[in-house]
Amino acid sequence: MVFPAAAAAFYVVVRALTGAGLINDYWRLILDQSLIIAVASLGLSLIYGFCGQFSLGHAAFYGLGAYTAGLIGKLYGHGNLAWFAASLVAGALVAGFVALLVGLPILRLRSDYLGIATLGFGIIVKVLMDNSNKLIPATGGATGMTGTPRVADFTWIFITTVLVILLVRNFVYSRYGRAWVAIREDEVAADAMGANTTLYKTLAFVLGCGLAGLAGGLYAHRYPFVHPSSFDFLKSIDFLIVVVLGGLGSFTGTVATAIGWVFLLEGLRGVLGQAFVDWRGVVYALILVVTIILRPRGLLGGREWSALVPRVLAVPVGKGERRGGTGS
Repeated sequence: MVFPAAAAAFYVVVRALTGAGLINDYWRLILDQSLIIAVASLGLSLIYGFCGQFSLGHAAFYGLGAYTAGLIGKLYGHGNLAWFAASLVAGALVAGFVALLVGLPILRLRSDYLGIATLGFGIIVKVLMDNSNKLIPATGGATGMTGTPRVADFTWIFITTVLVILLVRNFVYSRYGRAWVAIREDEVAADAMGANTTLYKTLAFVLGCGLAGLAGGLYAHRYPFVHPSSFDFLKSIDFLIVVVLGGLGSFTGTVATAIGWVFLLEGLRGVLGQAFVDWRGVVYALILVVTIILRPRGLLGGREWSALVPRVLAVPVGKGERRGGTGS
């Protein structure tokens, strides 16, 4: 009950501060963006943090979800909540289905080779988005897509984020999560112990990319302009930084880092000023280097917030010993 109570308290505080005018429209946009990035990063955390599959194409699935949900909302939804919910589901399903088609052949690759293959897929999707207006004029192609109704407010995004956290938590502390960690630590040994490594790797990839598509759908319904440059290689690097900084194998670290990362970038914009805004790249790169030197396993190093650990796994089983699942 601690997590639901904490989530409800956070929601009430944000709404109260917004009502009192202490959080203006600009920072509300940044807060919503941080939660959307958290949802997408949780997807990559399943793929890379827990299953150990190095992916550099996560932004492509984020973009597929954004364009799918955005088009449905623009052409059919017109602000209707039922269409909005349907578009989110469609965005997640399209991203997951494409991940299944792509994943079956490339998940045979390992380590750097898998990273290069997913990077190539991301470049292909970016080029398709740039030229998508030749097939679907409503996407706008390289000029970007406008006209999607802004249905996703803080309430919708917050509820979606909480549900995704619970979904990820339940998967991580199930037999699927234990299999993913076994594959991450030693795929050959996991295969020798009878785990269907192909099935588990594909499941992690499809589920993780589906969450990226869901986050993309929220993004398209929160911001008035969807452009292919928002889903390029650099955006994939952002997701990767969040997962690594948070700590591989820690979904708590991923959520905390995603929120902190977005606010850090916007905070640097204010500190440095518009004339030096491009120097943000230097500053946050230095922060990244220092953090990795001081905390090579990430900020949380695989640990989880105890409120998110199932009770049966959090009960001490002996002196000096606790069963904490994959994250303890």
